[in-house]
Amino acid sequence: MHELIPVAAGAIVGALVSQLRTTWVKVVVFVAMCLLVGFAMSFLTGELEVSAGFLSVDAGLVWLGGLIAVALAEGWRRYSARPRAA
Repeated sequence: MHELIPVAAGAIVGALVSQLRTTWVKVVVFVAMCLLVGFAMSFLTGELEVSAGFLSVDAGLVWLGGLIAVALAEGWRRYSARPRAA
């Protein structure tokens, strides 16, 4: 159950990052937010007290959730922008 919280937080990060326009800004903000939110998730779930190794796991889960959200947002943007047949 604790693994779903970082993935959901990553989906929120990905949804927010997908609203940015410039690609390099998206990448920089995405990486920074994944690390920050991953640290916060490790701290809030108490896993950081057990081992610092959980930081990489939670940051990876945030990254995974964010990557899925960005891919879905970009796919939806391309799908809705295509010309419709009359």
